[in-house]
Amino acid sequence: MKKINLSMAMLLFSVSVFAKAGESIVPTTKEPSIGLSTTELLIIALLLFAIVLLFVATMLFRAFKIMYKEKLNPTPYHKYEAEAPLDYEEWLKQKKTKPNIWTKLLSLKPIEEEKNMIIPHAYDGIHELNNPVPSWFNFLFYGTMIFAAGYLYYYHIGEYGERQDTAYETEMVKAAEDKRKFLSKSVGNIDENSVKLDQAQIVAGKAIFDGNCIACHGEHGQGLVGPNLTDEFWLHGGSINEVFKTIKYGVPEKGMVSWEKSMSSKNISEVANYIMSLQGSKPANAKAPQGEKYEPKSVEDSVKNESSPKK
Repeated sequence: MKKINLSMAMLLFSVSVFAKAGESIVPTTKEPSIGLSTTELLIIALLLFAIVLLFVATMLFRAFKIMYKEKLNPTPYHKYEAEAPLDYEEWLKQKKTKPNIWTKLLSLKPIEEEKNMIIPHAYDGIHELNNPVPSWFNFLFYGTMIFAAGYLYYYHIGEYGERQDTAYETEMVKAAEDKRKFLSKSVGNIDENSVKLDQAQIVAGKAIFDGNCIACHGEHGQGLVGPNLTDEFWLHGGSINEVFKTIKYGVPEKGMVSWEKSMSSKNISEVANYIMSLQGSKPANAKAPQGEKYEPKSVEDSVKNESSPKK
């Protein structure tokens, strides 16, 4: 009890010293930053200390109570007594159960038949049981190996079937062809694969060109900041498909913006047809040729280029 009273006195003394130190540090004319006065902080600290003290006192009381109780009634020591040896035959009778679907599926034998399954050899007196793998498991295991050999021969050795990479390429080609057919049937959905030369679009294409393209390519396509569109030299291809693609996606590294979001596919097709109509028009003050000379890839393209109107 003297030790406890001494500890309480030391704690109370430390709290009072801390409170006085806080009063000397914090100016009397200014409240603490948390909005509480020094007196309120001291009260809170004392309450917290009281709660901690109550908890410690409770724990000490319980400890002394247990020690006192143990002193009055000490726990007797009992001598360890070994259990009786296990009666194996009796244990087998208790564990004997009727066969069910799981025992049949896993080919499990009753435990009383264990003596008939012992393999006639032992290591340090330890015997091994003959537990064969269930027949259905062997069927699956060897069947998987046979399937793997057949798959290897069919797809990789004999190459009778398409592998995954080849099947992917085939599907991509088929998807591109389906897309081309779909777009060819849709008037408003034109892309770089389905665009065609159409003289009926030239007039509408000129209006769009005058409103968006003359700042870079000139009023007659002679070229200003951008290249000349009237000669047979092209930077990114001179077919109707390549011109459409250049207008649609642009060439950002050379200052050609993408018009995909500003124009519909029909408008891009009209502009592309108008640009194709400028071939050979030879306007005044035309910019020097740039890029490579465009050579039609097929007879059909050459016929289309020759039949396109000249300006």
